[in-house]
Amino acid sequence: MSDAMDDEFDTLAGWTADAVDELGPEYAIPAGCRGSGGPAALGWLLEHLAVTASDRMLDAGAGVGGPAAFAVQRTGVTVVLAEPEPEACRAARHLYDLEAVVAPGQDLPFGDDAFDVAWSLAVLCTTEDKDALLGELHRVLAPAGRLGLLVYVRTTDDLSGGPEGNVFPSDDELAQLLDGAGFDVTGRQDVSDLPPDDEQWTQRGDAIDDVLERRHGDDAAWQTAQRQTEAFGGLLSDGRVMGRLVTAARR
Repeated sequence: MSDAMDDEFDTLAGWTADAVDELGPEYAIPAGCRGSGGPAALGWLLEHLAVTASDRMLDAGAGVGGPAAFAVQRTGVTVVLAEPEPEACRAARHLYDLEAVVAPGQDLPFGDDAFDVAWSLAVLCTTEDKDALLGELHRVLAPAGRLGLLVYVRTTDDLSGGPEGNVFPSDDELAQLLDGAGFDVTGRQDVSDLPPDDEQWTQRGDAIDDVLERRHGDDAAWQTAQRQTEAFGGLLSDGRVMGRLVTAARR
């Protein structure tokens, strides 16, 4: 992972936990979901994955754990987090009291068939080793296990000015990757066609950003993370990258 992505996904994780401590626990889930999907996207995945309280669920590349906490709150499911950045794992344990293991998605420390359902949100587009990530998810899912993805796909080869370290697949490449890893696609949704997040959710996420900027705006890591966010936002705003939600079943 690049130094810029370390700043974005690890250093900011610890700072985010501190910001939630300042503002209050009601800010925890919106704070932890920034960049990984809001209520509409996460709700769509939970519905189409048919997640229930009896499932064993994995969040691979979980960040600070906001989406996993949302899943627990919505369904009562038991979730295990795998995340390569240690500060993000510490933040997940602190904010949500979730089990979080420091591990990359390409090398998961779990046995075969360990989970009924897994999701990986905005992760596939951050790694070049996509086959390994999907292969590991296939391995740890039980037969007929369900997989959910949020993937940012490129619609053009011109990604100039984009964020450092991202490797966006095309829609065709994504379909080939899933088929090659042993998954059959069962559902697909463009993020742009979902309803907007409600005002309170957005306000709480913005409040976390305000605290982070006030506390760390002069720090190089904050400035790097902001450049990454702005570069990614530029690709989204002009349609060169688009968010896709995908569900699939393990063959």
